[in-house]
Amino acid sequence: MKGLGEKIEKIMMAITFAESGEHETARELMKETDRKDIDRPTLSKRPGKEYRASAPGR
Repeated sequence: MKGLGEKIEKIMMAITFAESGEHETARELMKETDRKDIDRPTLSKRPGKEYRASAPGR
């Protein structure tokens, strides 16, 4: 696992290249950033609320 500092450094380099017009180089740097080791919570579906129409005349 890479350190947080290394990841931030690569992101900052990619930003610098993108700002100077080197978009492909920036994309390559971002591809090299390993995103698999990011801990992301798994999302579970919450039961939705059922909405009912109000009674006529209310």
